[in-house]
Amino acid sequence: MSRNVGLFVIVLGLMMTGIDTTAVILALPDITLDLHSNLDTTIWVIIIYLLIIAVMTTQLGRFGDSFGRSKIYNSGFVVFTVGSALAGTSFNIYELIGFRALQAFGGALMQANSGALIADLYPPNERGRAYGYTSIGYTTGATLGILVGGIITTFIGWEYIFYINIPIGIAATILGIKNITGGKTTKTYFDIPGLISLLAALTLTTYGAANITGVGVDTFNISLIITGLIILGVFISVEKRVKNPIINMKVFTNRVFNFSLFASFFESMGYLSVIFIIIMYLQGIRGLSPLDASLLLVPGYVIGACIAPFAGRLTDKIGARIPATSGLFLMLAGILVYITFSVTTPLYFVIIASILGGSGSSLFYPANNSAVMANAPPGYYGLSSGLLRTFANIGTLISYVLAITIASITVPRYVAFEVFLGLHNIIGSLAAKFMTGIRSALIMSFIIIFVAILLSLFRGKENRSVARNSR
Repeated sequence: MSRNVGLFVIVLGLMMTGIDTTAVILALPDITLDLHSNLDTTIWVIIIYLLIIAVMTTQLGRFGDSFGRSKIYNSGFVVFTVGSALAGTSFNIYELIGFRALQAFGGALMQANSGALIADLYPPNERGRAYGYTSIGYTTGATLGILVGGIITTFIGWEYIFYINIPIGIAATILGIKNITGGKTTKTYFDIPGLISLLAALTLTTYGAANITGVGVDTFNISLIITGLIILGVFISVEKRVKNPIINMKVFTNRVFNFSLFASFFESMGYLSVIFIIIMYLQGIRGLSPLDASLLLVPGYVIGACIAPFAGRLTDKIGARIPATSGLFLMLAGILVYITFSVTTPLYFVIIASILGGSGSSLFYPANNSAVMANAPPGYYGLSSGLLRTFANIGTLISYVLAITIASITVPRYVAFEVFLGLHNIIGSLAAKFMTGIRSALIMSFIIIFVAILLSLFRGKENRSVARNSR
């Protein structure tokens, strides 16, 4: 396998998933109107995508260990492309949600195995640079999603947000089949009780948490979350007893691995909610369109994309702790700038804060991802990659719940919901009240990122050898 071409295909896959994450947000108002839906239903176009990826990444990473990561990853391109094509042809909102689930399954196939493929391609002392390029793939995709998504939605139609994935997906599939091949597999027997209990636990927990954004905290949603957590306890108990567990607890014996994994979780939960919150601020209080609001965040993505490969090289030289922790401090600085916002703050402060956050993200991701994979047990790269994406994706889903729930404590929930979709502007005294909710949400994000800093700072000394780990 050509390392450069293989890396390019992996970056391309992450770019596709990045495009679809941000582009769809801008299209939600048009989707709601064209498919004669309502906001509570339409928002599941986003939630189902996050939910499926969060639930499936661990299992699909394990499948990569069992059946070959190259096969699983390449099949992800096919599924994602087919799901995109079908999503564009949807006649009603329920079809679109279903096809988004299929698309998410393809994205999970790619995400769960991308980190492991990097571990296959590069020795530990070179992975930081490679993860830097994968960070570019996602940030570039997110930037293109903002720009292309806004233009397509405004001038062509929301369907083409999905159609643009078709030529990219076909080309990537061909390149992947030709250049991402082989790789050792680990023979295993599937743990059916563990698989069912893990799926049930994650599905119930994430569904209950996501549903809170639409209807608020009620007995049904709390019951779902509690039941999911109880089943998660059952899953852990099962995994300790079976001979061939889905998640082998041996992967959690390394301090660097554990702390890096949870740092990823808290970073996703803390910082991605900031993006949602600031979009609500720009649209709801400052009266900007969804496209104009998102464009103010583009400089952070662009500068972050430029920094990522250098951050990766730095990680290869000095390890992950300093670059990753420095990145989290930059994110914290960006949040502090956002906390100072009022209803009249000059908009260029948004650009300053986004650059701080984007730079911090590009320091954190390649370093932290490299630390996870460098300290994963040999033979469990697929599982470890899947766990990394699962933790990050669950954090992303929770970040969305936190953004909507906390920001709406001072205004009616439906108002905050419509603000997020760009359908409602707040003026007068209600704007000042909404600012209180926004600041409360940002303070919560500040606290969460601080927890990530502690985990990153005290992760311990890494053990990276120049030679490749045995697989």
